[in-house]
Amino acid sequence: MPEVEKITPYGGDAPKEQQVEQMFDSIAPAYDFMNRAMTLGIDRLWRRKAVGMLRADKPEMVLDVATGTGDLAILLARKLPQARITGVDLSSGMIKVGQEKIAAKGLSNRISLQVGDCLSLPFDDGTFDCVTVAYGVRNFSDLEAGYLEMHRVMRPGGKLCVIELSTPRNRIVKPLYNLYTKHIIPLVGRMVSKDTRAYSYLPESIAAVPQRESMCELMRRAGFKEAHFRSMTFGVCTIYIGSV
Repeated sequence: MPEVEKITPYGGDAPKEQQVEQMFDSIAPAYDFMNRAMTLGIDRLWRRKAVGMLRADKPEMVLDVATGTGDLAILLARKLPQARITGVDLSSGMIKVGQEKIAAKGLSNRISLQVGDCLSLPFDDGTFDCVTVAYGVRNFSDLEAGYLEMHRVMRPGGKLCVIELSTPRNRIVKPLYNLYTKHIIPLVGRMVSKDTRAYSYLPESIAAVPQRESMCELMRRAGFKEAHFRSMTFGVCTIYIGSV
């Protein structure tokens, strides 16, 4: 079992998926602001890079797992004009914010969001040409089960794209990263979201999630071929690609 599966937002005996749902419902109103603040806006660059890696395939049916407030789904709709995007997330609070953003941008005819369990996706086998996950897999209570589900709903030849935060290896960058993620982010998170644990869970889960080649190996075990990764911004983010 990957160590990250044991890391929960609030501790105690409640299942991880229940705690993750509670956490994201709690921070949903502040989530977009905190994303921009935590990454200094660079999260937008990472999403654009990931979508750019998918454009040549011209997918028509895209599933965005752990869609949150829909940032990646919105970008996919803008950059892949032929695609219809379905987003799924455990948190009804996040979905509500995402639906409001999508409606405001006039994209409700291209993007549909729904509450659902990422480990038991409510879709038939072979439904999607492409599956994406942005900053979500470390919240899964069972990573391999999550990858198996994503593999199940993909068509042969389909592509998986995972964007996930990671720990930099550079000896100069790493101490600054640790200071920022372990002290500054939790402090700001408590002030903005009023959830005392959510933004302490963040660096804990990043440190514990399988990274780089270890993550690729997990993807391969679930059946994904040609799994590889690309490090972004000194290694604080990693994009993983696999195919069916």
